[in-house]
Amino acid sequence: MIQGKVIKSTGSWYLVRTKTEEELRCRIIGKFRLNGKKLTNPVAVGDDVMLTLEKDQNLGLIKEILPRKNYVVRQSPRRKHDLHLLASNIDLAMVVVTIVEPNLKPGFIDRFLLMTEPYDIPTHIVFNKKDVYGEGELGIYDYLKSVYGPIGYHLHLVSATQHEGIEELKSILKDKICLFSGQSGVGKSTLVNTLHHNLTLRTQNISEHSGKGQHTTTFAEMFFPDYGGAIIDTPGIKTLSFNHLEPMDVAHNFREFFKVGEDCKFGGNCLHINEPGCAVKAALEEEALSPLRYENYLTILEEVNSINYWDRNKDY
Repeated sequence: MIQGKVIKSTGSWYLVRTKTEEELRCRIIGKFRLNGKKLTNPVAVGDDVMLTLEKDQNLGLIKEILPRKNYVVRQSPRRKHDLHLLASNIDLAMVVVTIVEPNLKPGFIDRFLLMTEPYDIPTHIVFNKKDVYGEGELGIYDYLKSVYGPIGYHLHLVSATQHEGIEELKSILKDKICLFSGQSGVGKSTLVNTLHHNLTLRTQNISEHSGKGQHTTTFAEMFFPDYGGAIIDTPGIKTLSFNHLEPMDVAHNFREFFKVGEDCKFGGNCLHINEPGCAVKAALEEEALSPLRYENYLTILEEVNSINYWDRNKDY
């Protein structure tokens, strides 16, 4: 048995890097699940695996996935009852967004944070395309910094094409395994190319017809910059849904609401909607919590509630 780390996943085969830095093309046999839920991609980039060599010594067969220290998972965008693993065993995540070209989707940042917060994965919010921001966009950035900065998230204003803010990101990435994810068309591939001098990931302009981003990264893949660590590039995200969460999971993973919620009359069982003695609602009235975050929270909570309970808990 040979141990290695999955560095590319296409859904049908996997590229695994062994401890000797040999790269083997591998396949899997059998079914893998996550907490009883069916996965569209049972093996994720970042997984540590045990494999055996097939008759062709350049091909491997993945026999075992070693325990994950964490993972980032979402509802499959194509099969609503399944889960899709973005990556595993990461040290931090960077969600790449823009305010324009394309416009920032309302609530997207909070939806992404709902994937990393359950595992206490440090998450940085990277606003790319600074070079196209006007006074209005910079004002929006400052406002969002006032929302997310005080609750412990790091924000960065960068331009991948102009190399602004790149050295700061490199110092953060050094010797860490970092997941890069974000909306389609935000320049994530350009940013990853800039952070890794030897990469030439395919990039594409925003669609002139729709004004929205177009997918360029097709599969998740891990790259190794010369300053140490690894970058996991993932396909652009258009929608984020959560068929695997319960309403209380949402309440417990908006970090500032969870902290203030300790003083709610119903404590950890309060959803902060219409319950009496809700400390979160009181803090909102006193402007001690962000109304933007609360609006996003209610939207996600309503969405999770709308998913049939038996759909969420059925053993697929």
